[in-house]
Amino acid sequence: MTVLATTVPTVVHLSGDIDIATTADLRRRILAALDECVEVLILDMGAVTFCDAAGLGVLVHTQRHAKARGVTLALTRLTPQMTRLLDIAELGDRFPVLADS
Repeated sequence: MTVLATTVPTVVHLSGDIDIATTADLRRRILAALDECVEVLILDMGAVTFCDAAGLGVLVHTQRHAKARGVTLALTRLTPQMTRLLDIAELGDRFPVLADS
């Protein structure tokens, strides 16, 4: 009998504004979650009310760190505004987006 090991993804629920005032704390929080992550880190964006360029920078920074560790960074529950922002910044295809659960 073959037993397949499966891992549960690590999920970080984000909320509120992601801007220059919040990114330092957010970066620490996400990187700490990444340290505990095995295969997949999911950022739940459903409660994000605003995101600026600094917030996008945190996403790109996190993705680089995740990739270096062999972890997939995925996004879920994107608002239409967040989807549009990612597209405008030409980052829409950079992050896997999981269907809302």
